[in-house]
Amino acid sequence: MSALSTIQELPSQLITPENFQPYGQVIYASQDGKNFDQEDAQLNLQNGIPRFYIMRLQKNGRKFHQITRHIKCTQCLGSLDGKDWLMAVCPPNNEMNEPLLSKLTAFRIPGSCFIKLSVGTWHAGPYFDHEFVDFYNLELSDTNVVDHFTHNFLKSHNLAFEMI
Repeated sequence: MSALSTIQELPSQLITPENFQPYGQVIYASQDGKNFDQEDAQLNLQNGIPRFYIMRLQKNGRKFHQITRHIKCTQCLGSLDGKDWLMAVCPPNNEMNEPLLSKLTAFRIPGSCFIKLSVGTWHAGPYFDHEFVDFYNLELSDTNVVDHFTHNFLKSHNLAFEMI
């Protein structure tokens, strides 16, 4: 990051289904045999081959200056081993090619749930303080090749963020 850039603190809040609703869903454990309903992940994976995999991420702190979105599919992320983590998000805005800075929000996500990002939700993360975290990830097989749109806040606003 440039020595002249500003690092803005971004307070994180504990995620709930209600406060995360503009960005997607929070999914918790349910009883086996429960019928599908609105509390289950509402997925859009129709534009390709779904890919469900485990990705290992190394300790990456809490600072970021880029945010990404996928416009062809939903994405689900959750940590293994009950590890907590952070994610910054901005709601989808189809009429603009960049996130609305005023809507940027950070969440603390416990290891007892996973998130489903709605199509077009801007996201930065996962971030965490552990040495490493394994995450399960559900997206399309080519999401990171053909459906990966990134906005750089350093270039647009000379700004970086640190989730607190």
